Amino acid sequence: MKINIINACSDLGVTVDGASLGPTLLSKNLNNNKINDIITINKINCVKSKDENDLKKNLKYVNEFNLKLYNNVLNTIKSELFPLTIGGDHSIAIASALASQKMNENLGIIWIDAHLDYNTFETTITGNLHGLPLAAINGICKPLTTFFDSNYYNPKNTVVVGYRAMETNKAQELNNIKEMGVTVFTGEDIKKYGIEYIMNKAIEIATNNTNGMHISYDLDVIDELFAPGVSVPELNGIDDVTAYKIRDILCDNIDKIKSFDLVEFNPNFDNNNKTLNIALNIVNEIINKK
Repeated sequence: MKINIINACSDLGVTVDGASLGPTLLSKNLNNNKINDIITINKINCVKSKDENDLKKNLKYVNEFNLKLYNNVLNTIKSELFPLTIGGDHSIAIASALASQKMNENLGIIWIDAHLDYNTFETTITGNLHGLPLAAINGICKPLTTFFDSNYYNPKNTVVVGYRAMETNKAQELNNIKEMGVTVFTGEDIKKYGIEYIMNKAIEIATNNTNGMHISYDLDVIDELFAPGVSVPELNGIDDVTAYKIRDILCDNIDKIKSFDLVEFNPNFDNNNKTLNIALNIVNEIINKK
């Protein structure tokens, strides 16, 4: 199947700069004859809010960006091409995931991430919108989905893999997750049960009575020792071997994957292209298998 690479060049969802530079750097290093086109969507030229008291930072600009991204992913799927979106901060996944849901009607989602990304405007204490996208995708953060007019992802088919940190208050974000019924596998679960078991359970949950799944792979799930080039690194992440095992398990289930994100690569913090090389390895293998 032919692939459209969609560069989602935005860092509007986080006060840290640089994630907007990741997609074009990564995609220019891709050389694969299965790529039909590389589409680049740049963030609007604006002064990014970094006010700690602003709890809806850059909302207008994030929505404008995501509307463009949403339409490009829709058009890619309508053209019978596979959308592989490269971010950018994780707020871009609101558009990519919901476009895939619109076209495929009933998908599950696996959110591979150090963070839950399940705050709402009522629970966030930073206003960084990259901490809200999974809640938006499940339909409980409507101001971030003004462009969407279909059914949201069912929380019962929503799985977080690799969580080990929170943007905000632990109790509030976890309460959002519990109320909605989202499945969470932590970093400790991975250590205890092994990544093969965890990923196979995640796939089972995401594809139970659905038409497939969307995958959103945040590079900050990997420990900064192996992948320093992210905007918000966290300690005690998975190693590169485990990151590749996740990739391989996804490739073994590639027919169930209808769309794919790789997000949060920030070249400003990379070291000797460690993160770039991991990201390229993951993306290339997904392209080859699809």
